[in-house]
Amino acid sequence: MTFDFHSDTPAGKDPDSFSPALRKYHQLLWSKELPTGQQFHLAMEPRRYLVHRSSSGVFFLASDAITTRLRKKAWKVIRDIPDDDLPKYLGYTLGSTLVFPGNRIGRKPTINGARGLHPRIADRFDLTLECIRRHYLSKPSPLAAVLLRYADFFALFGDFAGYVKFFLLEDLVEDDGQTVRFFQPFADFSTPAVPKDRDEYLEYLRLSNAFISARNRRIDEELQGRIAR
Repeated sequence: MTFDFHSDTPAGKDPDSFSPALRKYHQLLWSKELPTGQQFHLAMEPRRYLVHRSSSGVFFLASDAITTRLRKKAWKVIRDIPDDDLPKYLGYTLGSTLVFPGNRIGRKPTINGARGLHPRIADRFDLTLECIRRHYLSKPSPLAAVLLRYADFFALFGDFAGYVKFFLLEDLVEDDGQTVRFFQPFADFSTPAVPKDRDEYLEYLRLSNAFISARNRRIDEELQGRIAR
């Protein structure tokens, strides 16, 4: 799955909102059986991205990137790195994106908004996933409050392992199924979320790209498996 969703997005627009192909792929990929056995059917509705309606509730979902090159947040580091030394940009592929609840509750930030604004997360998905892991264990994290607002959504997947398996995130978790593979050294959110020097930034990009490629392969296997059935 190497299709770049910028290619079917109008110039200057965000693929998460304006790529017809990305919306269709999200609908196809995540409309499947939940760990409970219930079908998680996603529908396209006017003025909505994707919606699930069932006895479990109504969930309004939105697309968002789960990988970031931190070009704005790490610009002081990036400006001193020659372009030829930077890993190739892999494009905005399906492995780089995910759906989250997109409706605001109590006029407070969504998950997408909160993880982008929190300085200890800096829009990094490895750190977001650690917050989600802790949510399932009722443990504190920088995103605890916003994740709790959407607790009904996370309850659909039963536990952290169910969430990881459903959204094909295994390549960001160790074999024990509980330990997140961080893109930088991690010490209970006390370490900076943004790389502080050239070596840290290049290693961050290397691990991020490896995750994108691995998840794209996993998504391909999922879709091919459905065709075979």
